[in-house]
Amino acid sequence: MSNFAFGTYRISDYNPQHIEALKEAIDSGITMIDTSSNYMDGGAERAIALALRDVNDATKQKIEIVSKVGYIQGDNLSRHNENAFDEVVKYADDCFHSISKTFIQDQLAHSLKRLEMQKIDCYLLHNPEYYLFDALKNGVDKDERLDEMYLRIYRAFVTLEEEVNKGRIGSYGISSNSFAKHNTSDEFLPFEDLITIADRASEDVGNDTHSFTTVQLPINILEKEGLKCASWAKENGLRVLANRPLNAEYENQMYRLADYDESLEYYHYLNELLDICDNELLQPLYNLLDELDSSKHKFGWIGDYDTFFFSQIIPHVRTSLENIDEENRVALLNSIDIFFAEYRKMVAHECANKTRIKLDEYFNECDLSLQECALKFLQDCKSVDYILVGMRKPSYVHEILALS
Repeated sequence: MSNFAFGTYRISDYNPQHIEALKEAIDSGITMIDTSSNYMDGGAERAIALALRDVNDATKQKIEIVSKVGYIQGDNLSRHNENAFDEVVKYADDCFHSISKTFIQDQLAHSLKRLEMQKIDCYLLHNPEYYLFDALKNGVDKDERLDEMYLRIYRAFVTLEEEVNKGRIGSYGISSNSFAKHNTSDEFLPFEDLITIADRASEDVGNDTHSFTTVQLPINILEKEGLKCASWAKENGLRVLANRPLNAEYENQMYRLADYDESLEYYHYLNELLDICDNELLQPLYNLLDELDSSKHKFGWIGDYDTFFFSQIIPHVRTSLENIDEENRVALLNSIDIFFAEYRKMVAHECANKTRIKLDEYFNECDLSLQECALKFLQDCKSVDYILVGMRKPSYVHEILALS
């Protein structure tokens, strides 16, 4: 039976609820916390440090911290623009990537400082296939790009073996979305030779054995291609961490594999806000609310709504409130915040209903909730050691750990 680990992808040190969730997970016996240098621009690692400050040493020793290196975003991107890091590839204007020796050393130092630790138990290369994406974009021949990919991983492994010797990490591995691709895909990252590369790296550093211990990749009830990598890993004595257990891709569409209750307060807050906005000054906001109400069933998955909320809704609301005096704006923003909290519940509920219909073949033999069915699938996978789940509220911690 797989163990649950605390995933910190959207955990922030500025959110007290996130800190409480981490503390609750630790108190409840969680033994692994997964994070990365780029999660919330380092905020996730700082949150872990805050949660662990009052934990006794005996309990701390039972908790394994897994962090990652590779992404150049946020503060790192600003640093890169001032003084470029080595061997950088560009993924997007706001996202670059590197697994060079100097970048690994730099990021490890920053992670240790944020975590308030002398040593990270396991340190992973985070999606090294970004080099492959860049090479594909630039028309590099397949054999040539794979040769370069292996060389970059080898050099990174040498650096990580050196860090094991220094005592700054306990072991290392790779977290890769491309491990879960079909082996015919140009984005597939071949994994069969990684043990050989690790053996060579450890030998060149002068270590008796390699410290390559872990692979992390997306595996869920819809995306099962990664089970091939997981089986290979177990056959070679590696641990397997499954991420994205509840966010799954199917036929080029993302699905949130979780049931959500319909908001019982939604229409009360909607009508209250519509009454407030039923005037010439706030007509644009009234029109937005009316349109959103009729469109709450149209989002493909909750992630689509979240993107739409930050990119479209928030700017529209700000524009609509520009001519409102400060006192009334503050009062109105409070009503708007409450409404959108309930609106998101309604969107999530609608998405869950569509997910059940669309994916009936995957869930028709399971009488539990979508999330329980999805997590039970992974718990029953013998090749999966840990299931990484985001638990941003104490209530989520109890809900997930109750399934253990």
